[in-house]
Amino acid sequence: MKTLILALGNELMKDDGAGLKAGRILLEKGYNVLEVGTDIFRLANHYNGEERIIIIDAILSDKLKPGEVVHFKGEEIFEKLKAEIRSAHFMGAIDGLKLLMALDERLKKAEIYFIGIVAREIDLGMELSDEVKAGVQKAVELAEKLAK
Repeated sequence: MKTLILALGNELMKDDGAGLKAGRILLEKGYNVLEVGTDIFRLANHYNGEERIIIIDAILSDKLKPGEVVHFKGEEIFEKLKAEIRSAHFMGAIDGLKLLMALDERLKKAEIYFIGIVAREIDLGMELSDEVKAGVQKAVELAEKLAK
């Protein structure tokens, strides 16, 4: 099963760059990674019908500790991220993904996973917090398991 890993985030906003960092590590290991930054719509031009999509992004949560990693699959992604956890972006990647799925039949059929790394600080700067650095490593390990 072909897998595409989407690395999301803004590396100029501290912990919001966690998804990009995880994606770059996975790319170095030979995985098929697309850095979309904060523009999930880049997927529309680069999607080649992969049957599995793994999204990695920073998230905000009042209930979870910084650096914690969450994992959702399929419809659970849309339910959990709307109800309990917030994207670190104005239009969340999940809202954008829903729109893309409505426009591309192949995306509707793909297995979709979301790996979220809880951010400690979203502010100007390029350094990840220590908690989030540890979370990036956990996210990479989880993505590797899901990609097999």
